[in-house]
Amino acid sequence: MNQPFDSARDLTDAPRVGGRQTPKDAATLILTRVRQGEAEVLMGRRAPGHVFMAAKWVFPGGRLDRTDFSAASANDLPAADATRLTREVPARRARALALAAVRETFEETGLLLAAPAPAAPVAGPWREFRAAGALPDLAALSYVARAVTPPGRTRRFDARFFMADARALLHPEPTAGSGELDEIAWLRLGDTRSLDLPAITRFVLGEVGERLAHPDRPLPYVRMVRGRHVIEHQG
Repeated sequence: MNQPFDSARDLTDAPRVGGRQTPKDAATLILTRVRQGEAEVLMGRRAPGHVFMAAKWVFPGGRLDRTDFSAASANDLPAADATRLTREVPARRARALALAAVRETFEETGLLLAAPAPAAPVAGPWREFRAAGALPDLAALSYVARAVTPPGRTRRFDARFFMADARALLHPEPTAGSGELDEIAWLRLGDTRSLDLPAITRFVLGEVGERLAHPDRPLPYVRMVRGRHVIEHQG
């Protein structure tokens, strides 16, 4: 059963430092697989020198880039997931968020959630992805959670969490990636509880376990309203 969100832990993870920042759009990809009858999830530990969430275990992900709005893909998001996202943002931005999750995962882990395609020369952050002979496989994604960093933090993100089965990867094992994650590993879902995790990551891991058994469960949206964390569940 999913665990309740730990509000006190969340405030410890990212203490309030003052100032006003508008949350930046970001996207995260949760890759899962089954080994010897047990669910595993891909996670990485952020390097100790990071200003935000240093040395904590997280899912691959990062900020939306302007090139994500025009990047090519092999296919589109499943209709139900696209519908959920377009309740929040225009269709073009919804697609860009999904592409950002795939791109950031490749940059941080070397893993391609993609279909084979002729290599193509493109400029910018998608250069290496397209040079590898791949196009993003958006049809493999499920939109499973949303969370907004509380006000007054050093970084604020409006993060969308996507899930995908590792069978959609072109290659099954991660590489060193960009170095933003100093360790990358497939971990049994039950073993992740002992890791140093941000509160939101711990909450979403519980959601992953529930969603593997019940894929159509409502999507949680975590944010702070009038100084208190609120979780809304959306169909």
